[in-house]
Amino acid sequence: MEIKNISIIGLGLIGGSLAKALKNSSQKFFISGYDKPAVMDEVLSSGAIDKQLGNVNDALASDLIFLCLPVDASIQVFEQLSDKTRPDQIITDVCGVKSIFQDMWDKKKRNGFYFGGHPMTGKEKGRFGNSDPLLFENCVYIINESAKAIPAFEPFSEIIHRIGARITFLNPKVHDIIVASVSHLPQLVSVSLINSASLKDSGLNFFDYAAGGFRDMTRIASSEFNVWEPIIRENKKNIIQAIENFISDLETMKKSIARGDFQSISSKFESARVKRDEIPKSNKGFMNQIYDVFVFVKDEPGVISKISTALFENNINIKDIELLKIREGTGGTFRFAFESEADAKRARQIIEQIGFNTN
Repeated sequence: MEIKNISIIGLGLIGGSLAKALKNSSQKFFISGYDKPAVMDEVLSSGAIDKQLGNVNDALASDLIFLCLPVDASIQVFEQLSDKTRPDQIITDVCGVKSIFQDMWDKKKRNGFYFGGHPMTGKEKGRFGNSDPLLFENCVYIINESAKAIPAFEPFSEIIHRIGARITFLNPKVHDIIVASVSHLPQLVSVSLINSASLKDSGLNFFDYAAGGFRDMTRIASSEFNVWEPIIRENKKNIIQAIENFISDLETMKKSIARGDFQSISSKFESARVKRDEIPKSNKGFMNQIYDVFVFVKDEPGVISKISTALFENNINIKDIELLKIREGTGGTFRFAFESEADAKRARQIIEQIGFNTN
C-alpha cells in the first residue's frame, strides 16, 4: 500500500503543522485540506496544501485522512466518514482522548483501517497562524496498540516518522488514564494556580512579583477553552480521579506543614526530585531516548550558525535545539540533541574543536 494523497480536516495548530511538515518532507505528497473559509484563505496563501476540499466527504478520495479538529467535531466527522471508507483507506485522528474513537470503530465491521493517534506536542496558542513544520520533531506520537497487527500500519508509520515524530503504543483506555494525569490535570492546575494567585492587596498586584518558576508553571493557562471543553467532557472520569489524587497529595502536604513535620515534607521533596529526574529531558513527551550535548556560547552574532554549519559539514543531524539559560551581554547554554550516542560523541568533539565549551 502506497500513500500519495493525504487529506487533513482541520487546519489549526496541529493540522496546519502537519501539512507544513509533510510539505517539507523529502517525499512529495498531494495534500488536500478542509476548514472554515477564513482559515482556508490563510492556508492556501501559505502554500501548505495543494487543494481545498469542498466538504469533509471529499476527503474520501484520498489514501489517508487526518482528523485534526477539536474532539467533539472530530467525533462527529469520524462518525460521518468511517462508514464510507474504502478497503484500502486509512482514517486517523490526533485527539487527546482515544477510547471513544476506538469504541465507535469496533462497534461494527467497516472497510479500511483506523489508527488512533495522539501527538504529545503543542503550544499554548492554537490556530494556523501558530503552526510550525517542526512541531512534531522528536515528539512522542501515541498510537492505539491494535495498529501493530495491521499490515497497513507500515506505510502509515512511515508518514509519522517523516514528520519527525517517534511512535509508541498504548491501549486506548490506558492512554486516557495516563493523559488525564500528565496532560489534562496540568492544564487544569495551571488555570487554578493563575486564578488562586490573581490577588491584589493594598494596591499591589501579586503577578508583578512572579518569577520564572511561576511563569513556567502557568504557561499553558493561556490555552483556549474551546479546545479543552470536549476533552474534559470525554475523559471526565479519569480527570476527576487525577484531580482527587492531586488534592489528596496537597492535603497531606498541608497537614505536614500545619504540624511542622518537616521530615515528611523533606521526604516529599526528595521523592519528587527523584521522580522528576526520571522524566526524559531528551524529547517532547516520554520514552524513546535521544542524546544531549550542552554548549556554552557567547552572546554574539553567528555562534549558532557556526556550530550548526560544522555539524552539517560532518554529516551530523541535529534533532533538537533548546536555549536553557542566557545572560545578556555574556552568553548562554544551549542543549543540542542527537539521534544516537555516537552522533552526540562526535558532535561534542567537533564543537570543542571549533572553540566551544561543552558538558
